[in-house]
Amino acid sequence: QVQLVESGGGLVQTGGSLRLSCAASGPTFSSYTMGWFRQAPGKEREFVVQISWSGGAEYYADSVEGRFTVSRDNAKNTVYLQMNSLKPEDTAVYYCASYSLPWMWTRQPEQKDFGSWGQGTQVTVSS
Repeated sequence: QVQLVESGGGLVQTGGSLRLSCAASGPTFSSYTMGWFRQAPGKEREFVVQISWSGGAEYYADSVEGRFTVSRDNAKNTVYLQMNSLKPEDTAVYYCASYSLPWMWTRQPEQKDFGSWGQGTQVTVSS
């Protein structure tokens, strides 16, 4: 199992930006598709974005496409989420996750596809 630790959350005004980081342990990070999910108060956890093991493919939820950008640095075992033009509805705890199996990619990712999760980082967007 990969150990994941998120950082970079905080409080930002509407229209602002934040960059989240997710540091992974283990030598096989570069073999796994990574994803970001979020959970707003009183709501279910939802998919935000995923990036393939090489970084060559990305898939975004409609709600964030064009505003959020995912990237990864396999040399640093880290995946990033750059969030721009933030809205109050982006307020949530953001979780980093890795697929259960290496070299795996699904077009319609679900939580069950991910085997390791971070503890989450809070993002609050004030209006």
